[in-house]
Amino acid sequence: MCFFFSLMPATFVLVVGYFVLFSSTKAEGGLKTFGTVLAIWIFIITAFIPIAGAYVAMADLCPLEEIMENLHFEGDS
Repeated sequence: MCFFFSLMPATFVLVVGYFVLFSSTKAEGGLKTFGTVLAIWIFIITAFIPIAGAYVAMADLCPLEEIMENLHFEGDS
């Protein structure tokens, strides 16, 4: 479940990286280079978000299952 929840922030950051890349194509000179490098850096960082979510899910460290079980049991009382 943590993997699927990690896709939401990854999607948001990916869209931000796309807009940085798009706006850097409209710039000139050093700002264009800086925008391109920044967009590539954002894409690299974005790749680590689902990787971290998958690791947490496979290592059984995801706290969401326990939280949902506690909410379910509290509702039964």
